[in-house]
Amino acid sequence: MEENINALDEIHKGSYMGMDAINFVLDKVEDDKLKEVLQKQYDGYQNIANRIEAIYPKYDNGDPHKTSAMNKAMTWSGVEMKTMTDKSNSKIAELLLTGVNMGIIEGKKILNKKKMNQEVEAIVSEYVSMQEQSVEILKTYL
Repeated sequence: MEENINALDEIHKGSYMGMDAINFVLDKVEDDKLKEVLQKQYDGYQNIANRIEAIYPKYDNGDPHKTSAMNKAMTWSGVEMKTMTDKSNSKIAELLLTGVNMGIIEGKKILNKKKMNQEVEAIVSEYVSMQEQSVEILKTYL
Protein backbone atom coordinates (compact mmCIF):
# COMPACT_ATOMS: atom_id res chain seq x y z
CA MET A 1 0.00 0.00 0.00
CA GLU A 2 2.86 2.37 0.83
CA GLU A 3 4.42 1.84 -2.61
CA ASN A 4 1.14 2.86 -4.25
CA ILE A 5 0.96 6.07 -2.22
CA ASN A 6 4.61 6.93 -2.91
CA ALA A 7 4.21 6.30 -6.64
CA LEU A 8 1.04 8.40 -6.84
CA ASP A 9 2.65 11.22 -4.84
CA GLU A 10 5.75 11.33 -7.03
CA ILE A 11 3.88 11.24 -10.33
CA HIS A 12 1.36 13.83 -9.09
CA LYS A 13 4.21 16.09 -8.02
CA GLY A 14 5.96 15.54 -11.36
CA SER A 15 2.78 16.40 -13.24
CA TYR A 16 2.43 19.66 -11.32
CA MET A 17 6.09 20.48 -11.92
CA GLY A 18 5.52 19.95 -15.64
CA MET A 19 2.45 22.19 -15.62
CA ASP A 20 4.32 24.87 -13.66
CA ALA A 21 7.28 24.80 -16.06
CA ILE A 22 5.00 25.10 -19.08
CA ASN A 23 3.14 28.00 -17.46
CA PHE A 24 6.44 29.76 -16.78
CA VAL A 25 7.65 29.50 -20.39
CA LEU A 26 4.40 29.83 -22.31
CA ASP A 27 4.37 33.64 -22.32
CA LYS A 28 7.91 33.64 -23.73
CA VAL A 29 7.02 31.41 -26.72
CA GLU A 30 6.29 33.27 -29.93
CA ASP A 31 5.91 30.24 -32.22
CA ASP A 32 2.23 29.21 -32.43
CA LYS A 33 3.11 25.59 -33.26
CA LEU A 34 5.31 25.28 -30.17
CA LYS A 35 2.57 26.90 -28.05
CA GLU A 36 0.17 24.25 -29.32
CA VAL A 37 2.65 21.48 -28.46
CA LEU A 38 3.12 22.87 -24.96
CA GLN A 39 -0.62 23.18 -24.42
CA LYS A 40 -1.07 19.51 -25.36
CA GLN A 41 1.68 18.55 -22.95
CA TYR A 42 0.06 20.67 -20.24
CA ASP A 43 -3.26 18.92 -20.87
CA GLY A 44 -1.53 15.54 -20.57
CA TYR A 45 -0.05 16.47 -17.19
CA GLN A 46 -3.43 17.79 -16.04
CA ASN A 47 -5.14 14.57 -17.11
CA ILE A 48 -2.70 12.44 -15.13
CA ALA A 49 -2.96 14.70 -12.06
CA ASN A 50 -6.77 14.51 -12.22
CA ARG A 51 -6.70 10.72 -12.47
CA ILE A 52 -4.41 10.50 -9.47
CA GLU A 53 -6.64 12.84 -7.46
CA ALA A 54 -9.66 10.67 -8.35
CA ILE A 55 -8.13 7.39 -7.09
CA TYR A 56 -5.94 8.73 -4.26
CA PRO A 57 -8.64 8.34 -1.56
CA LYS A 58 -8.47 4.56 -2.10
CA TYR A 59 -4.90 4.63 -0.83
CA ASP A 60 -4.65 7.53 1.62
CA ASN A 61 -6.89 9.93 3.54
CA GLY A 62 -4.83 12.99 2.65
CA ASP A 63 -4.16 14.76 -0.62
CA PRO A 64 -1.48 13.80 -3.14
CA HIS A 65 1.73 15.81 -2.97
CA LYS A 66 2.15 18.89 -5.14
CA THR A 67 5.20 21.02 -5.77
CA SER A 68 6.17 23.24 -2.87
CA ALA A 69 6.18 27.01 -3.08
CA MET A 70 9.99 26.88 -2.84
CA ASN A 71 10.28 24.52 -5.82
CA LYS A 72 7.90 26.69 -7.83
CA ALA A 73 9.94 29.78 -7.02
CA MET A 74 13.20 28.06 -7.93
CA THR A 75 11.75 26.80 -11.22
CA TRP A 76 10.38 30.24 -12.08
CA SER A 77 13.65 32.04 -11.27
CA GLY A 78 15.65 29.46 -13.25
CA VAL A 79 13.40 29.94 -16.28
CA GLU A 80 13.59 33.71 -15.98
CA MET A 81 17.39 33.73 -15.74
CA LYS A 82 17.93 31.23 -18.56
CA THR A 83 15.56 33.00 -20.94
CA MET A 84 16.66 36.55 -20.14
CA THR A 85 18.84 36.79 -23.24
CA ASP A 86 17.54 33.84 -25.27
CA LYS A 87 13.83 33.11 -25.72
CA SER A 88 14.29 31.00 -28.84
CA ASN A 89 12.38 27.79 -29.42
CA SER A 90 15.66 25.95 -28.99
CA LYS A 91 16.28 27.42 -25.52
CA ILE A 92 12.69 26.77 -24.40
CA ALA A 93 12.89 23.16 -25.65
CA GLU A 94 16.24 22.69 -23.90
CA LEU A 95 14.86 23.92 -20.57
CA LEU A 96 11.79 21.73 -20.79
CA LEU A 97 13.79 18.68 -21.87
CA THR A 98 15.80 18.87 -18.66
CA GLY A 99 12.65 18.55 -16.58
CA VAL A 100 11.07 15.94 -18.83
CA ASN A 101 14.18 13.76 -18.57
CA MET A 102 14.05 14.02 -14.78
CA GLY A 103 10.41 12.88 -14.95
CA ILE A 104 11.32 9.89 -17.10
CA ILE A 105 14.07 8.88 -14.68
CA GLU A 106 11.77 9.14 -11.66
CA GLY A 107 8.98 7.26 -13.42
CA LYS A 108 11.29 4.46 -14.57
CA LYS A 109 12.68 4.08 -11.04
CA ILE A 110 9.14 3.69 -9.72
CA LEU A 111 8.24 1.16 -12.43
CA ASN A 112 11.38 -0.87 -11.76
CA LYS A 113 10.28 -1.43 -8.14
CA LYS A 114 7.17 -3.27 -9.42
CA LYS A 115 5.54 -3.29 -5.98
CA MET A 116 2.41 -1.35 -6.88
CA ASN A 117 -0.97 -2.52 -8.04
CA GLN A 118 -2.02 -2.50 -11.71
CA GLU A 119 -4.10 0.68 -11.46
CA VAL A 120 -1.17 2.70 -10.13
CA GLU A 121 1.33 1.05 -12.45
CA ALA A 122 -0.85 1.97 -15.45
CA ILE A 123 -0.81 5.64 -14.47
CA VAL A 124 2.96 5.63 -13.92
CA SER A 125 3.48 3.89 -17.27
CA GLU A 126 1.29 6.42 -19.04
CA TYR A 127 3.23 9.27 -17.39
CA VAL A 128 6.55 7.84 -18.56
CA SER A 129 5.21 7.21 -22.06
CA MET A 130 3.88 10.77 -22.26
CA GLN A 131 7.28 12.09 -21.13
CA GLU A 132 9.10 9.98 -23.71
CA GLN A 133 6.83 11.30 -26.46
CA SER A 134 7.51 14.84 -25.22
CA VAL A 135 11.25 14.26 -25.60
CA GLU A 136 10.83 13.29 -29.23
CA ILE A 137 8.64 16.31 -29.98
CA LEU A 138 10.80 18.80 -28.08
CA LYS A 139 14.00 17.52 -29.75
CA THR A 140 12.66 18.83 -33.06
CA TYR A 141 12.82 22.36 -31.63
CA LEU A 142 16.47 22.21 -30.50
